[in-house]
Amino acid sequence: MSRKKIRELGLNVGQLPTGANNCITDVKGVRVGHVTLHYPLTEDKNEWACTGVTAILPHGGNIFREKVVATSYVFNGFGKTTGLVQVNELGQLESPIMLTNTFGVPAVTQGTLEYLLEQSPEIGETTGTVNIVVGECNDSYLNSIRLMPVKPEHAKEAIQKASTEKAEEGAVGAGTGMVCFGYKGGIGCSSRIVQIDGAEESYTVGCLVLSNFGKTEELETYNRFIQTKTAEPEITDSQTDGSIIIVLATDAPLNERQLQRMAKRCGIGLGRTGSHMSHGSGDIVIAFSTAQTILHFSEDHKESFIQLREDNPVMNFLFTAAAEATEEAILNSLSCANTTTGRKGRVVKELPYQQLKSWN
Repeated sequence: MSRKKIRELGLNVGQLPTGANNCITDVKGVRVGHVTLHYPLTEDKNEWACTGVTAILPHGGNIFREKVVATSYVFNGFGKTTGLVQVNELGQLESPIMLTNTFGVPAVTQGTLEYLLEQSPEIGETTGTVNIVVGECNDSYLNSIRLMPVKPEHAKEAIQKASTEKAEEGAVGAGTGMVCFGYKGGIGCSSRIVQIDGAEESYTVGCLVLSNFGKTEELETYNRFIQTKTAEPEITDSQTDGSIIIVLATDAPLNERQLQRMAKRCGIGLGRTGSHMSHGSGDIVIAFSTAQTILHFSEDHKESFIQLREDNPVMNFLFTAAAEATEEAILNSLSCANTTTGRKGRVVKELPYQQLKSWN
């Protein structure tokens, strides 16, 4: 059954307006693709593939040859990501941002590498190597993670499927087996429009989350939108604290330091939902700007960039946009996800709409 985003249920987060689709793809050029794996792996249906891959591309061109400004910020580092060291060192993104489960990282890295090598024959031959960014969350409650159902071809397929259309949300792609606050979590998106005072120009901020964190009692503290007592019991035998990967995109012209300042504000949106970033939770933001590209090949020894002034009021609105879009994306990952069955007959139920204060 089709589930709804929270705005379709009468709930609005924050003050800033959303983009046309309330999605990360509202940032012009950004693409999202999913591959969903949900099927039994054994005849007795005790083991399941309940996982997938999600690809986020900053533009539709050759990302290695036309890089974008990027950064990451780690709130709590209980994660197994790849590529973030170089992203923070150089302030550049040169691959799609790939999301999957913890044990799927090697296969997704390989598949993405194969895709990029096919696209750019010069990599590792006449020029340097390529830095591949993969983020993960642990979906082992529903997914038979030890059987490693994610393969390199699934990464390639997710990249090839990526489009600028409104992204599918909920229990799809990398979010297929994720659990959030004891309910079904997964992929959620939101966006915000920031208007420049005294000008017709505006900027878009888009957010995509892979939500897999939190206990039910933490959600119960979220009194703004959630009833004070949940209707469904918490999952009690999950083995980990969970994680969240937050991908933040904007068309505002920012340098990597300014982007990181925005990325830090995603933690405000995360905290508003009830998270306290548990010991075993990887809480990580990957942020990029599509405003300008950085050519891999150039004979010039200088390059020029435009960036926003730090003391302009627009920076505060961008910070607000990051916080609001993150909060709403997390809520959408819950409200869009369907009840899901996985390994050992386990079932994670969808968030009942009756728990939302505006629902009647």
